[in-house]
This record gives sequence, structure tokens and C-alpha cells, in this order.
Amino acid sequence: MSMTLTSSTFIHNGPMPIRYTCDGADIYRRYCGSDIPTATKSLVLIVEDPDAPDPAAPQRVWVHWLLYNLPPDCTGLTEGITLLPEGTLEGLNDWKRPGYGGPCPPIGRHRYFHRLYALDTVLPDLQLPDKSALKSAMQEHILMQSELIGSYQRPSSPSA
Repeated sequence: MSMTLTSSTFIHNGPMPIRYTCDGADIYRRYCGSDIPTATKSLVLIVEDPDAPDPAAPQRVWVHWLLYNLPPDCTGLTEGITLLPEGTLEGLNDWKRPGYGGPCPPIGRHRYFHRLYALDTVLPDLQLPDKSALKSAMQEHILMQSELIGSYQRPSSPSA
């Protein structure tokens, strides 16, 4: 059995609807995790774009959202979530703020990786960690991970 991460708004490797981007409402779309390992003490969700700034010549991975200490019985996040499940903490995205920042690629079609990690521990409060600090803290505690990839190209964006 393997843990899965799905969305009701797009299929794996499919295009993401404009509603969930900077060209729409810029809200978080619905996700569901299933088949979470029974030994899981907490979940981590990392949303990032490895194609920044240009998919033809990527220079960095852009972090859109970091959530950690999601409870293991949390089977999903609802669309446009404003209140996180109890105990859930956030890290800093690459806009240097907590919270979700939707896709807004400057050029071309970008891929957005949504990774869900099952951990064998609840992490301490890391005080708004960046991705590096969060990954370091969870490094020895990953039981399983799942990945969901969507893509987006802005209507006004030139192709890469």
C-alpha cells in the first residue's frame, strides 16, 4: 500500500485551473491524502515550482507553501482554507511570508509539485522555517511520501 495525494480540481500531471492562481482567486485548492501509514505522528505538505523563473532555463525551486505538523487523521485540506487543522504550523514561502501563494509564472508552463510526507514524529515549533530548515528537521523521520504534480501557464505568458 502506498500513500496518495489527490485533488478534485486537477489530475496528476494535468493543468491547474486558473481559479487557484494569481490570475484567479489565488486560493488553495482541495487536496486529499489517503492510505496514511498507521505509525504516522504528523504530516508535512510542501508545494513548490522547480521551473522558476523560466522552464527553458530553470534557476531555482520556488516554494509556494510549507505546512508541517498536520495531524495524521487530516485526510485533506478544503478549498480556500483559512483555518488550519489544530496543531498545524506554517513555514515561510519564497515571498518570505507564511501562507499559500498560488502559481504566477512569469514565462512558460511551470510544474507545481505538491509533496505530502508522513513523519514518525511531531516536529517542534521551528519558528517559521524555510524549506531547508524544515527538510533538515524532518530528514530522519520520513515514513512515506506522495507527490501530485499540476501545471500552469498564464494566459498572457509567452511560451518558453
